[in-house]
Amino acid sequence: MSLSSASATIPTTKPFSTSAALSSSFLLRLPVKRFSALSLNASSSRPTVVSASMEAGIGVMGTKLGMMSYFDSSGTVIPVTVVGFREGNIVTQVKTEATDGYDAVQVGYRRVRDRKLTKPELGHLEKSGIIPLRHLQEFRLQSVEGFEPNQRILMQELFNEGDLVDVSGTTIGKGFQGGIKRHNFKRGLMSHGSKSHRQLGSIGAGTTPGRVYKGKKMPGRMGGTKTKIRKLKIVKIDNELNVVMIKGAVPGKPGNLLRITPAKIVGKNIPKN
Repeated sequence: MSLSSASATIPTTKPFSTSAALSSSFLLRLPVKRFSALSLNASSSRPTVVSASMEAGIGVMGTKLGMMSYFDSSGTVIPVTVVGFREGNIVTQVKTEATDGYDAVQVGYRRVRDRKLTKPELGHLEKSGIIPLRHLQEFRLQSVEGFEPNQRILMQELFNEGDLVDVSGTTIGKGFQGGIKRHNFKRGLMSHGSKSHRQLGSIGAGTTPGRVYKGKKMPGRMGGTKTKIRKLKIVKIDNELNVVMIKGAVPGKPGNLLRITPAKIVGKNIPKN
């Protein structure tokens, strides 16, 4: 066989097509990053991403003491929740974009004995010369300038009477409850002949799909979950008793840990999209 005939039988490969490789079905499977808010930076045309977990400002931790009635100057009765502050609210660590990839301030609350903490927890606090603290929480901020370890954060310096705050906590556990109490379902007929008064209705078809979808609202354990109540008003700050009175109810029972941060208000302290 001659060289010319051999070369003629060699199949020619088509050039690689990027458009063919990245088909529409493949592109639909690519993960899409979603951001909560974007703000244009004056020094650059690229937008600055504001994470959904970013706080409007540094916050504090407190202990729920209970509820009471507060009478204002006009005699109006306001239901308030009293929050006390034990020893703590000390900056334990300052995270920056260069060292940790994001800006945040870690705050410790409620002093405890050394034996109540593990050795890694004690070592983390002793590194900055900080007393043993039970609770450590992180506040992601847009800037961490002015914060340093072992710095004390006071409620009176962060908030004033009339400010709006977001309060996070763990709700009171209700145990195993049915669909009516847990999900506000409507009860069935109570007349003669009805057999299902407080039972669930249909939870899915028999053949198609032949299963119960995940996330279906059904009876189960109620309460004991983390939740946040937004835009609650600070009615009174008592510096002598070291307590603050917040209008309305907050999650949890007396003695529970609360996290108080400035209220997120889009356009005021959080950039708009």
